[in-house]
Amino acid sequence: MAQSSILGYPRIGADREWKKALEAFWAGKLEEAEFQAKLQEIRLTHLKKQKDKGIDLIPVNDFSYYDHVLDTAAMFGIVPKRFAYEGGEVPLSVYYGIARGTKEAAASEMTKWFNTNYHYIVPELDGAKPSVTENKPLKAYREAKQKLGIEGKPVLVGPLTFLKLSKGYDKSETDAWLDRLIPLYVQVLRELALEGVRWVQIDEPIVVTKIGDDDVRRLKAIYETFAAAVPQLNILLQTYFEAAERYSDIVSLPVKGIGLDFVHGLEGNLAAVREHGFPADKVLGAGVIDGRGIWKASLGEKLGVLEQLTGVVGSDRLIVQSSCSLLHVPVTVAGETKLAPELKGALAFADEKLEEIALLTKAATEGRAAIAAELANSESAVQALRQSAERNRADVQQAVAKLSAQEPVRSRPFSDRRVAQQNKWQLPIFPTTTIGSFPQSAEVRKARQLWRKGEWDGERYAAFIREQIDLWIKLQEEIGLDVLVHGEFERTDMVEFFGEKLAGFVFTQNGWVQSYGSRCVKPPVIYGDVAFEQAMTVEETKYAQSQTGRPVKGMLTGPITIMNWSFVRDDIPREQIAYQLAYALRQEVEALEQAGIGMIQVDEPAVREGLPLKEQDQAEYLAWAVKAFRMTTCTVNDETQIHTHMCYCEFHDMIDSIESMDADVISIETSRSHGELIHSFEENTYKLGIGLGVYDIHSPRVPGVEEMSGMIDRALRVLDPQLFWINPDCGLKTRGQEETVASLRNMVEATRIARAKHA
Repeated sequence: MAQSSILGYPRIGADREWKKALEAFWAGKLEEAEFQAKLQEIRLTHLKKQKDKGIDLIPVNDFSYYDHVLDTAAMFGIVPKRFAYEGGEVPLSVYYGIARGTKEAAASEMTKWFNTNYHYIVPELDGAKPSVTENKPLKAYREAKQKLGIEGKPVLVGPLTFLKLSKGYDKSETDAWLDRLIPLYVQVLRELALEGVRWVQIDEPIVVTKIGDDDVRRLKAIYETFAAAVPQLNILLQTYFEAAERYSDIVSLPVKGIGLDFVHGLEGNLAAVREHGFPADKVLGAGVIDGRGIWKASLGEKLGVLEQLTGVVGSDRLIVQSSCSLLHVPVTVAGETKLAPELKGALAFADEKLEEIALLTKAATEGRAAIAAELANSESAVQALRQSAERNRADVQQAVAKLSAQEPVRSRPFSDRRVAQQNKWQLPIFPTTTIGSFPQSAEVRKARQLWRKGEWDGERYAAFIREQIDLWIKLQEEIGLDVLVHGEFERTDMVEFFGEKLAGFVFTQNGWVQSYGSRCVKPPVIYGDVAFEQAMTVEETKYAQSQTGRPVKGMLTGPITIMNWSFVRDDIPREQIAYQLAYALRQEVEALEQAGIGMIQVDEPAVREGLPLKEQDQAEYLAWAVKAFRMTTCTVNDETQIHTHMCYCEFHDMIDSIESMDADVISIETSRSHGELIHSFEENTYKLGIGLGVYDIHSPRVPGVEEMSGMIDRALRVLDPQLFWINPDCGLKTRGQEETVASLRNMVEATRIARAKHA
């Protein structure tokens, strides 16, 4: 009989109970014992739900107190020296210090988990002396068995993936570091085997990226060691997010099962299975239910894939599962009471995906007839949405087809625009600015809530927003910033705000997913053709500009970021969605310019995260992503300065594409990676305006002037001073007013020192 499983379940809870518990603990409102009890309650609720839905192999140790990669580092005592860790089980104060920073020590770097919008904490190996501080998977297994009678499937991040995602070592030390880590994994696995664990899921998503002969050799050494040390343990080597590279090498590893993604890696993995077969001594984990998308599966199509696979491996060697962890989708559709029935009926969040997996597992064992009614219902729901008017707007489709056939370019090159813009703005060397948002206090959030509930009318809410703009325009002037922003107090989220004002979007009530730590986002759903309806940002930006003689930037979110940070329709190519968004946003850019706004920032922090994991697919994606940005911005006058912003990604492999976006100024994160991004510009010339963030806004600490000066000095060794801007890493929405003002004052002082050096 086929078995059912998932690779992980959302941590946050249907009502974000997890997030609330974390933030209460950090605020000192929960004692540690109470906090631990609350998280256990959440964990057990999730496990019981999976059991009740009919999942056979239920993952344990997928739950985290912050991040699963950080958990792995903590389990092995890999803690940066600056946190004064003295060995043994890592206390929560140190654990959260690594993630969030402390007054004494900067947080560890945070970056994207492959090509998702989830962020992990990057382990720092420099100077670490790893050892097993606690067996986290064993604790999770015991808890599930003792409390609920569940024979859990412990989940671990695999050694090669963990090492490849870490920093603080030279690539020449890769084998030496594996020699340190492998015995620790063996210790963990032996203890699991002694406990009677049957299956262990070891995640090695790194194998869907480009791996060479050395990595294949390393994988063979790792898993041969595991097989010799714990021959009685069934290891499922799990891949996801794409098709596995070096398929034949991967499936020949000495493990009991191989998990493959038959959603995002469908074509490549299915072709490999057909061509090379599948080992007779292994179980196949068939990831046929999309762990990243929210649309109800066509059960008939999924069953067709499973039928092809069972023809190779048989149903008794098949595990029907999600393509990746369900961490990336909301918890349940059940609470969505305001969606149109046609749309709600086409959605499947984590809990609904559990049901889909259980149904497909039944059909894989008993045949299609066993789920005939469910097959018909799923197809009906899928077709109803595909045929809807919202997905078939001829006006949008025709306009976008015409625009996308043209090459979008500014009327003059950057060198000419730069002269025109400097003549207009007369900015000093090293202009200072911020990325866009300012602190959204409890008062701001309450006012928005009162307005949304109808307790405040639109006039009263608009007056309140103007008061906030007035306050922060004055503060920015007092601090000494050169280019100001209005603060975005009217915006809940940089994507949601625009989605609420564009056609083709819909919003859930509880569609929250984890982005990093306790930061949860509620991505919009792009379900139809996207269209501009009315100006979205002009009123607040124009008002802010009227209150100061300094330039105020208009602030927009770019087409690729809106797309990548939304749940998008799956019936047309993503490229077409990007062009629809670009066409709509171009109309907003033109409206801002017509209203007298001469600096416009179109943020694209998510361009890099959408980069395909397969090298052969990256150039095509970057070409249309750049085209979508230029389509948005190309029609403005020469004097209008276009800014963009990107953060928390490695850019060395796409510097040319960033330059091709042809933004007059780009701001990029550098502080959390401790200036390492600057190395990209030591090796690559960048000819446009650029601001490298000089302090980390995700940490509550206020960085000193000297610290920021050091970052500026290093950047100016490789960048043209005449093109260099100074700014924080990212928006300041989540910070408090006091720390924000203090940090910006220090930033302006560091700028004053830099100007004196270059006078």
